[in-house]
Amino acid sequence: MLKILIGIVGVLAAASAAAQVQPFPATFQTHEIETNGATIHVRVGGAGPAVVLLHGYGETGDMWAPMAEDLARDHTVIVPDLRGLGLSSKPATGYDKKTQAGDVEGVLDALKIDRADLVTHDIGNMVGYAFAVQHPKRVNRFVLIDAPLPGIGPWDEVLKNPLLWHFRFGGPDMERLVAGRERIYLDRFWNEFSATPSRFTEASREHYAKLYALPGAMHAGFAQFAAFDQDARDNKAFIAANGNLDMPVLAIGGEKSFGPMMATVMRFAASNVTEGVIPDSGHWIMEENPQATLALVRSFLDAK
Repeated sequence: MLKILIGIVGVLAAASAAAQVQPFPATFQTHEIETNGATIHVRVGGAGPAVVLLHGYGETGDMWAPMAEDLARDHTVIVPDLRGLGLSSKPATGYDKKTQAGDVEGVLDALKIDRADLVTHDIGNMVGYAFAVQHPKRVNRFVLIDAPLPGIGPWDEVLKNPLLWHFRFGGPDMERLVAGRERIYLDRFWNEFSATPSRFTEASREHYAKLYALPGAMHAGFAQFAAFDQDARDNKAFIAANGNLDMPVLAIGGEKSFGPMMATVMRFAASNVTEGVIPDSGHWIMEENPQATLALVRSFLDAK
């Protein structure tokens, strides 16, 4: 009987561990980098050419832990939390993506990194694009995953999708509605934008819901979306002034989400675009099919 009980406990412990948000390797260090009117929480590990991983809404830099562990074998991996989210500070302003591109610039400058690859998801795409289009000589390769760019390509059609009502949801009354109900609000994203909602585990949901319940976090999250009109104006001005990106770009969509549309969007903003699709996945690529995501990203970054 004792052996049976020990076996059951072991199985349960293993299942629990598998369901947890994966921690970063112990070799990674954390930095609190003060720049551009914010304090950005950054994880740094590995050695070699630099790669920056930018998360989106509903998650933090924690989403990238499995990819960071793999890339750190031959890259210096930099993983910030966007301003206002995760463990970064939550200033009252600065949520337009042009300002947040300045956050990325400040992080790289503080770490004395001149050039890097970018791998971005969701709102991270928008921040990464604003950085790349203003500082093209600092970006070697750029991977964007499963989210449009304000003002670029079919943006006006994207806005008509009823699933994206949250783009216009915000303000003091909305903050009062979700105060203390952050988990309920975030479940809507994790459920509706997944191909298989159960792959966004209960442990992950609890982890991120606690971070988004921190003081100022929901305000900052709403502010990320409220800035989209300004972001659209900025992006159109970037293209008018700088033209399309010319570094290699990999545009990835989840099969049950943006799919090949991600590459369609990026061909309005970049000249050298490769299309990628993550099979059997919705929007949450690192939860739903991390192996395929990592394989696509690494193949692209490693290409000669």
